[in-house]
Amino acid sequence: MSRAIIHVDMDAFFASVEIRDNPELAGLPVVVSGDSDRSVVAAASYEARRYGIHSAMPLVEAKRRCGSLVPVAGRHEVYRSVSADVFRIFERFTPQIEPLSIDEAFLDVTGSVKLLGAPDVIARNIRAAIFEELSLPASAGVAPNKFVAKLASGLAKPNGQLVVSASELDEFLSGQPIEKMWGVGKKSLPKFKQLGIHTFGDLARQSDGHLESWFGERGPWLARLARGEDTREVETEHVSKSLGAEHTFDSDSHNVEFLERQLLRCALKVGHRLCDAQLAGRVVTLKCKSASFKLVTRRTRLEQFSYDPDTLYNAARSRLKETLDELGSLRLIGLSVSDLIDVDRRQRSLFDTDGAERAEGLEQVSRAISNRFGGGAITRATLLEDED
Repeated sequence: MSRAIIHVDMDAFFASVEIRDNPELAGLPVVVSGDSDRSVVAAASYEARRYGIHSAMPLVEAKRRCGSLVPVAGRHEVYRSVSADVFRIFERFTPQIEPLSIDEAFLDVTGSVKLLGAPDVIARNIRAAIFEELSLPASAGVAPNKFVAKLASGLAKPNGQLVVSASELDEFLSGQPIEKMWGVGKKSLPKFKQLGIHTFGDLARQSDGHLESWFGERGPWLARLARGEDTREVETEHVSKSLGAEHTFDSDSHNVEFLERQLLRCALKVGHRLCDAQLAGRVVTLKCKSASFKLVTRRTRLEQFSYDPDTLYNAARSRLKETLDELGSLRLIGLSVSDLIDVDRRQRSLFDTDGAERAEGLEQVSRAISNRFGGGAITRATLLEDED
C-alpha cells in the first residue's frame, strides 16, 4: 500500500482570520500589514490578489495597484491561538503531523485509513471541521508523497481539494510548468527555458549527467521530484531551522546608537523565543535592508550554542559597521539564529564556560518573571530611551 500524505494549507490565513472576525471586510481587497507606507504586506485576501498583490510586497506598491485597498493591522497573538486550534483538529485524524509554518502542515494518514476512511475522505473531513468550528477555509492536496501533496494543495486553492493517486502521478506531473517546481525561481528559470525545459516532463527526461553539469547536485534531485520520486518521511519531531525578528523603521536611519538599540530589541525577542522553546543556536545572522531595498546578510558562527540575548546581540553587532559602510542608511534591521539544537540534548562540553551558564541562567530568570508579570516587567535600560 502506498503512503497517504495530506498537505493542508489555510487560505490567506491572516486575512481570513481578520475577515472572519470583522464580516464587514468580506468581499473587499484586504491586506494585513503595518500602519505606515513603509510597511510590507503580511497576507492578502483573494480579492486583493486579483490586483497582483502578494505577501512581502511593500504597502505603497499594493496601494498603487489597488486604490480601494483595505489595510488591517496584524494580530499575531490571535493568529497563533487560531493556529493551535487548527493543529488540534489535525491531531484528531493522525499523530503524524509535520508543521511547515503557522498555517500549513503535512499529515501522514496512512495508518488512519482503516479507521477513518479513504485519504480523500479524511482530507475532506479535516477541511470541514476547520470550517465548521473555526469558520476558516483551507485547501488540501492528497498524494503518495510530500512533494506532490504540496503541489496539489496549491493547485486546489482557494478552498479546494485535489487528489493525485499513485497511478496518476506521471499524467499529473508531466504537464506541470517548470515554474511550479520547488527550487526553480526567477534567477534559475531563464536557464531552464534556455535548455528547453518548460515542463516537469521535459525535466524528467533529462539524464542525470546533463542535469548535474547544468545545475550541480540539485539537478538530478529535481528530476526525481518531477518523476514523482520523493521518499521523505513526515517529520513529527520537527525542529525549527531558524528563529528571527526584524524591524522596519518609519524613516531611514544611519544613526549607529539607534540601530544598535533596535538590534538589541531583536536579540531580546529571539533569545526569549529560543529560551521558551528550549532551543539554542550556533549561527547568528544580521539582516539589513537599505533605503533602496538592497538586502545584505552577515553570518557569524558562535564558539558555543547559545540562547543568551547578549551573546546573540554582540555577534550581530560586530557585523553592523561593515554593513552600514556598504549600505548607508537602513530601512530595516533584523537578527536570526540558525543551526538549532534542543537544549535538553546538548552536551555539557558545548556549554562548559561559567559565563555561558551564568548568562543563560539570568535569561531563564528573566523569562520566568516576564511570563508571570508580563512582557514589559523586565527590560534593558538602554531601550528606555526609545520609550521616552
